[in-house]
Amino acid sequence: MDITPSTMRSLYTGLSTAFNARLASTGTFYNHVAMTVPSITASNEYPRMDDLPGIREWVGDRVVHDLSMQTYLIRNKEFENTIGVRLSQVEDDQIGFLAPMAEQLGQDAAEFPDQLVFPLLNKGETTKCYDGQYFFDTDHPGYDKDGKETSVSNYAAGSGAAWYLVDDTRVIKPIIYQSRKKFQLIRKDQATDDTVFMGGRAVYGVDGRCNAGYGLWQLIYKSKKPLTAESYAEARAAMTSIRKRNGQVLSITPKKLLVPSSLESAALKITNAENGAGGESNVWKGTAETVVIPLLG
Repeated sequence: MDITPSTMRSLYTGLSTAFNARLASTGTFYNHVAMTVPSITASNEYPRMDDLPGIREWVGDRVVHDLSMQTYLIRNKEFENTIGVRLSQVEDDQIGFLAPMAEQLGQDAAEFPDQLVFPLLNKGETTKCYDGQYFFDTDHPGYDKDGKETSVSNYAAGSGAAWYLVDDTRVIKPIIYQSRKKFQLIRKDQATDDTVFMGGRAVYGVDGRCNAGYGLWQLIYKSKKPLTAESYAEARAAMTSIRKRNGQVLSITPKKLLVPSSLESAALKITNAENGAGGESNVWKGTAETVVIPLLG
């Protein structure tokens, strides 16, 4: 193959098509727990997202509820992945590997939010969130039915593999995935590019700007207890009893049971089986969807 601007442009077009197709078709897991927030600056600042009270009867003037001055900052970071291809390989038509390479770059870019989001869950019982407590904790500040402050838990300690119960039906999610610049494939394969002129190789790379951080702890429960009908019921009860600061129940509806591969069988017995371990009817069947996520540890 002759190395000309036209042939290199055609090669890049094919690689870009392969990259974008794989980027669009790759399945990911982060949407189960994270909401995507667009960013147009170096960082986004979030107010306390649990400050919104319930709707009240309009009697007299409106009651204005100022959001807390306490904020949570997520700074965007830059990420990249770059490979080089010897021009001699292009000249000799040894380019059959390039399309799969571009597809792999697309898959890696699509899955990258997973790499940011799930480590936050894995270390959530040792990392603080906006209320000053660990994201998974037994004494988050909360409210009782009279609006008085009390402690609320979204964590059960234990020695087993961690599993998570999630309400993914609400606008705000437990985790924030912040996207500043989407990943795209960029080329340096022209004769005037330094990599070509000095090194005799074409360079292709992807880069993007993004980050992830904690959202609403109320919408997720982490347990390290053995995954049984009893511990599952305990987690649901804890989540569905959380109240707003005016005393109203928050109406949390846990819909996803997220588990590592090692707990798939135990999870399916709770969410899919007709009967419990003793032959009784399984009252928890269909109350949540089991999602197996290998990145959970």
